[in-house]
Amino acid sequence: MKNIKYLIAGVFFGIVLVKSQVISWFRIQEMFQLTSFHMYGVIGTAVVTGIISIQLIKRFNIKTMAGEPIAIAPKTFNKGQIFGGIIFGLGWAITGACPGPLFAQIGSGFTIVAVTLLSAIAGTWLYGALQSKLPH
Repeated sequence: MKNIKYLIAGVFFGIVLVKSQVISWFRIQEMFQLTSFHMYGVIGTAVVTGIISIQLIKRFNIKTMAGEPIAIAPKTFNKGQIFGGIIFGLGWAITGACPGPLFAQIGSGFTIVAVTLLSAIAGTWLYGALQSKLPH
């Protein structure tokens, strides 16, 4: 019961995803076909919200709900991110599903997306198994 707040937040986030149409296969295809600004607007809004949030956390030294400081690790670039991004984008374009809204899609009745979920799990497992052999 102590984690009920996370369930409530997840349900709320799922409702927002459904209502904003970001789980729509057609909206995702429009984005990749460059025929609609809708998804770019949603993603851009999320990026701007993230930037503002991180700056507020840093500027006002905001702490977690447990009172611990929030530490944001510096990011480094490596060429593996390019390959991963290409694979991720291809999977997103082919399936019409990003990992974030997979559960919202399944919950909305698009049960075929379970195949995408299982593929994402298999891909994550494969990455874990091959991580030491991949480019850095």
